[in-house]
Amino acid sequence: MDKVVILGISGRIGSHAARAFLAAGWQVTGFGRTNPRPIEGVRYVAGSSDSVDAMRAAIGDARVVVNALNPQYHEWDGGRMEALHARVVEAMGRDGKTMLFVGNIYNYGPQHRHVTPDLPQDGTSEKAVIRQRSEQLLAEAAARGDLQVIVLRAGDFYGPDSAGTWFDLVMLREAAKGRLALLGKAGVGHSWAFLPDLGRAFEKLAWHRGELDRFETFHFAGNFVTPEQMGAAIVKAAPVPLKVSYFPRFIFGVMGLFDPTMREVAKMGYLFDHPMELRDPRLAQLLGPGFETPFEDAVAQAVTELLPEAARRAA
Repeated sequence: MDKVVILGISGRIGSHAARAFLAAGWQVTGFGRTNPRPIEGVRYVAGSSDSVDAMRAAIGDARVVVNALNPQYHEWDGGRMEALHARVVEAMGRDGKTMLFVGNIYNYGPQHRHVTPDLPQDGTSEKAVIRQRSEQLLAEAAARGDLQVIVLRAGDFYGPDSAGTWFDLVMLREAAKGRLALLGKAGVGHSWAFLPDLGRAFEKLAWHRGELDRFETFHFAGNFVTPEQMGAAIVKAAPVPLKVSYFPRFIFGVMGLFDPTMREVAKMGYLFDHPMELRDPRLAQLLGPGFETPFEDAVAQAVTELLPEAARRAA
């Protein structure tokens, strides 16, 4: 069996990628500080991403590494994000291993209606510049021949086993009281990625790595839907009636006075105000027709698990 190491196994992407590789027949090792939700069949190695030696030992002779490490939102600055990925590059060595990297939409400016891999990365926010520098670091390592890098960019995550996303933190937070809070601006589409599908896309790219260049970027289309469309799917899936309203995003700013993570979240609110749709015909062709879970089915899977226990009991 091919071997893959998931750096950041306890995160949402890490755990879903691990399941996808495992289902496809890979030998999977997960690396992280903790392993709160062990996955049967996945070997767990405890360690910190602060240590190059710990990551190098976990990687061992595996030829594929999923870099799903992501510091807390308020810990990206001061060169910390770039230093993290520089340590991963060092840990992987210089013998041509493949790194699958979790990208996001921050790299691009909000003026782009369709966000395709060929666009210039012209985002100007602090988070955008940090992500751009991180990807440039990886591109330089690939250009040196140290490793192959495959970036898979996606929108906001949702799905089962994904606590800590917009679904449970905002939209379904008061579902037990019969309320659903939509995020965004009426009529403005937003890019979402269903985590099980995204995990399978990483495995698919790893399988095809021999056909790809030293540095590649792909955009996972996922679901580009308006708040109304997302709300309708959630209401349909919920076993209890939900009264729909919009979440007042100024609350993030108020919370940010006391919470550094919320302060950073508030800065990225513009992503809900502009329709930035991820598109990539090349990836769509590689994944094949019918690859993604139908939107309403995907939302139902997320709602079934993330609906507050009180709301489930009331059903």
